[in-house]
Amino acid sequence: MFRLTRPLFQVVKTTTGVTGLAVHSNPIPALTQTYKSTLEALAALPSTSVYRQGTEALTLKKLGILEKANGDISAVEKELDEGQIEESLLIASDELKLVGKMAEWKAWEPLEEKPEPGQWEYPGTTVST
Repeated sequence: MFRLTRPLFQVVKTTTGVTGLAVHSNPIPALTQTYKSTLEALAALPSTSVYRQGTEALTLKKLGILEKANGDISAVEKELDEGQIEESLLIASDELKLVGKMAEWKAWEPLEEKPEPGQWEYPGTTVST
């Protein structure tokens, strides 16, 4: 008797085609965990932080896409529109690292020194003080 342990027509990706980016064996659970870790790390930032608000909203949206896809990698890749799922995992990992840096830098606090006049003016715009 011959038994099959996986579907006959399942395509197994052997490469991402991106130099230095290996194929992940189980990307959806890894991506889900990274998003959840990002949300946990963001909870340490003040709720008034614009960075926290924006990153939480985006991360929750992406987490919703993962849950809605029910394990379909191609659906996740299409909805996230970040390239391959391995690239999305890389982006999520970088964002998680940035949350730690933002907490370290306390980017929500006022500047230690008042900016010089005109420092935040860009060509073609004027800032009133």
